[in-house]
Amino acid sequence: MNLKQHHTPMNSLNAALTRRQFMTYSCGALASLSAPMVLANSHKDSAVMHSNSANAVGLQLYTLRDIMKVSVPATLKLVADIGYTEMEFAGYFDHSAKHIKQLLNDNGLTAPSAHIMLEEFDTNLNKVLDDAQTVGHKYLVVPWLSSAERGEGIAPYQALAEKLNNIGEACRKEGITLAYHNHDFEFENRDGQIPLDVLITQTDPYLVAMELDLYWTVKAGKNPVDYFKAYPGRFKLWHVKDLAEDGGFADVGEGTINFKDIFAHGELAGVEHKFVERDHTTDRIATVEQGYKAVSALNNGISKG
Repeated sequence: MNLKQHHTPMNSLNAALTRRQFMTYSCGALASLSAPMVLANSHKDSAVMHSNSANAVGLQLYTLRDIMKVSVPATLKLVADIGYTEMEFAGYFDHSAKHIKQLLNDNGLTAPSAHIMLEEFDTNLNKVLDDAQTVGHKYLVVPWLSSAERGEGIAPYQALAEKLNNIGEACRKEGITLAYHNHDFEFENRDGQIPLDVLITQTDPYLVAMELDLYWTVKAGKNPVDYFKAYPGRFKLWHVKDLAEDGGFADVGEGTINFKDIFAHGELAGVEHKFVERDHTTDRIATVEQGYKAVSALNNGISKG
């Protein structure tokens, strides 16, 4: 995920979501605010049952960023209705942390994780941690490095590892774990070393976890299972998205990645939360519906195995 990428204008939502579809969800979300609490409580019971399980199906809300810009309440109702129980945020879209927490509760959702840009930790660490406490985030994830932050050679990643340890220590004091999310550029050879390996080996496992993006890992020519074997227990979070034959994005289960083998090694990886994501899609609702269906089936296959 790249938080710096250009956001699609609202008037281009037609290709992703018809006005009728969105108004249906919007009206439903508004109605739910005055609905009997029995429904909310039944959702909440379900979320509590699944929230601490690696078999829960989560969603990185960056996938629905254009819809979030229109209505956060309607978006959260939409994904709860599909069946998701865990959210990973990529911004609150001008809502307070307190309001986000209330919306999650109303829909029986939890948000164990959120993406926070590196500069936010530098400039607003106390607010970031306060908001995380309010919403209930257990993980805060550095999602992306700019070209300037990547620099040249391996030295910037060695310095970053030290910085992540320091931020991670501050997070740990508040009961939160820092994590790092990869793209494909962390797998390029720099001075004979692989940046992701440097970040894994030079950070304290107690202070810094890894969020492995399965798509970017495979796109870089690496096998996620090899990383699980090399660094067992380090990959507490996954981004589950698929690789199309042309190298682009595909809905989960409709591309080329061998998720069955990856999911079979989840315990070795140490995974606690799996978030469906697709950076770009022409039909966001179909993408999140397919993602939920595919990950649910994969989880079910593992539990039966």
